[in-house]
Amino acid sequence: MFSRWFGNRSQAGAGRSGGPLGGLTVPAHAGVLSCRVLDPVNEPVQQAEFVLTDAMGRRTVGGETDPYGSIFATVPPGEYRLAVTAEGFTPFHGSATVTEGGHSGLGDVTLQVTQPPSLPEPGEWEIEPMHSQISFTARHIGMARIHGRFNTFAGAVRIAEHMEQSAMHVIIDAASIDTNVRMRDDHLRSGDFLDVAHFPTLEFYSERFVHRGGSRWGVTGALTLHGVSRTVTLDTQYLGIGNGMEGEVRAACRATTELHRDDFTVSWQTMLARGIAVVGNSITIDLDVQIVKKAV
Repeated sequence: MFSRWFGNRSQAGAGRSGGPLGGLTVPAHAGVLSCRVLDPVNEPVQQAEFVLTDAMGRRTVGGETDPYGSIFATVPPGEYRLAVTAEGFTPFHGSATVTEGGHSGLGDVTLQVTQPPSLPEPGEWEIEPMHSQISFTARHIGMARIHGRFNTFAGAVRIAEHMEQSAMHVIIDAASIDTNVRMRDDHLRSGDFLDVAHFPTLEFYSERFVHRGGSRWGVTGALTLHGVSRTVTLDTQYLGIGNGMEGEVRAACRATTELHRDDFTVSWQTMLARGIAVVGNSITIDLDVQIVKKAV
């Protein structure tokens, strides 16, 4: 089918075909690789991630499939490995040889549905802090990124018979903020930012777990920071169940969200001479969480 779309190049550097992409120009000393990614009922898989690596295992190009599930890449001649991944599907791995001025069409690639990981059993669970982390990233002077974390926190999770009816409550010690620079951390604890003397904790409480397909969940709740509460949704990937070194059952997930300081009245700011803000308004929050059954 792809030969019908792209035709055969009659000369290096130019595509020649009467099809809809007949005007496509391919650089000299390059070739084309393409395929279409489908699910088991032959529907296109949109926004599947793909990576093309060369014979040395180096990434050559990557991206996402288009609304029709198509992948199209112009690359130097050589041997390539194609990896395609999509939420809820088993990864695909294939190989192709791309020749100069040629088109390597892999045709239709069908992804197989994978079973999502088992959910934790109903009951009372708690965050295990030794193997969990709450971290953040902020933009500094419009260029670099500052990374930090909160070293002290605790949390409880009530897993319901139906996961969507579960709940969680997390409390973070605001003074435990740590960016590995003492002067900066002292400023972040001051009234300009977290004002830990008046607002010693950050709290998140949720009773809304929404399954987004596969291992993806949305956990929506109220975040209280600097004395202000706002609704926040954690984009969560559930990683499944495993056993710790002492045999205890634990479950794990990763989650991320983006906060805006102004929403929580953390509005301190100063500008550089060029009009660039010293601290960006958007803060990315990343959580790596493991939970264990609460001791009776």
